[in-house]
Amino acid sequence: MGEVVNLGCVTKLDLPADRILEAAAGKLEGVVIMGYDKDGNEYFASSYADGGDTLWLLERSKLKLLRMADE
Repeated sequence: MGEVVNLGCVTKLDLPADRILEAAAGKLEGVVIMGYDKDGNEYFASSYADGGDTLWLLERSKLKLLRMADE
């Protein structure tokens, strides 16, 4: 199998969840994980005990995502 190269750019193609998680491992102070499991059920986990901190990060991330269209 060929070598996997991370291009560091935005793509319209979905990436494997495990690749994203592995790339972030050891680099974060806290994390919020959202997605769908293999059965299509919603999945949510957060390392933050305070729901307000979690929501703040979600909203800041949403703002960054929305602004990407303007860049």
